[in-house]
Amino acid sequence: MITLTLLHPLQSVPVQSWPFESESVIRIGRSTDNDVILYSAVVSRHHVELRRNGSSWEIVSLGANGTYIDGKRITQMPVVNGMIVRLASSGPKIQIHLEGETPKAGLKTASGKRSSSQKDTPDQAKETLIDASSKNKEEDN
Repeated sequence: MITLTLLHPLQSVPVQSWPFESESVIRIGRSTDNDVILYSAVVSRHHVELRRNGSSWEIVSLGANGTYIDGKRITQMPVVNGMIVRLASSGPKIQIHLEGETPKAGLKTASGKRSSSQKDTPDQAKETLIDASSKNKEEDN
């Protein structure tokens, strides 16, 4: 299982989580056909794909504004448990948790699984509106 957790733009605390159990490709972006939908001006319609590669995962950047890990732009790389991915240089941050590996401290505060009623309506569970005003506050600091 892999869980993606959206982090608050200023405090880096969990805001929303998306667990995935059997998917081989997970798509993240602004378009409604993605598995994780993030409404932010800097997020591309199809920004990132996570691809299962045997027992491991890799991340592939597809977005025009880039994907960043530790401040460095990446195109493709293996996923490491607990890594934080930033969509665009000033965009939303997503932390990746891989089941079966020890997460970094503090990650257990993430809201894990969707309820069964939410699974019946996946669009409600996967959409997130990124507040542009909080992003602007971050850039002003």
